[in-house]
Amino acid sequence: MGAHPAIRPAAFIRYKFLNSLFLGLSLGAVFVLYTPLSPAVFSAGGIGLALGTLIVATQYRRILAPGWFFRLSLGVELVTLSGVIAVLRFPLELALALFIYIGYQITFSLGNYLVRCETLLMVSVEQLRKLDVAKQTGYLLGMGGAWAVYAGLEHFATIDDRVEQVVSLHWVLAVVEIMVLIALWRAFNRDQLANSGPLIPDEQGIAAD
Repeated sequence: MGAHPAIRPAAFIRYKFLNSLFLGLSLGAVFVLYTPLSPAVFSAGGIGLALGTLIVATQYRRILAPGWFFRLSLGVELVTLSGVIAVLRFPLELALALFIYIGYQITFSLGNYLVRCETLLMVSVEQLRKLDVAKQTGYLLGMGGAWAVYAGLEHFATIDDRVEQVVSLHWVLAVVEIMVLIALWRAFNRDQLANSGPLIPDEQGIAAD
């Protein structure tokens, strides 16, 4: 069984590889960026994340569709890019830390939904295997790349301040995130999105038949 006609499997796998590469590169940076936040913020953020995920789940009947998947995926990547730009533009203070944290919580609240759609769109076991291998490969390369950047900044550029290192890494993240957006745009057949129905038939309609 082939993939859904709204998606280009090879291009989508490249998108997820780059997406995971970004995640691996940025993983260690968030701990530095969150430094100005108090523990209470993380507690409130956890509640917000749970509520956000719950709200998204209640909308599955409407948003488990290729068009919504593309739009929400694009929204997630634009939120991510705005966070990268903010780090490069503004000093690491409470306002920036909150902006980054809220942005990540928004994207995380869509995590379950995005995985559900990936599975329904890719369909075949072989394509899902390639997708998961690409994601884990990108994640590992990203973490290795982040280590290499931090080590290079410390030993060759004599930058040992954690904040300066993280800000420097965000120039790399900006380039990668732009590549992610381009890959996402190329991963979909947009002429098919408008005409695509839900990925799962409505249960009430099935029961009526």
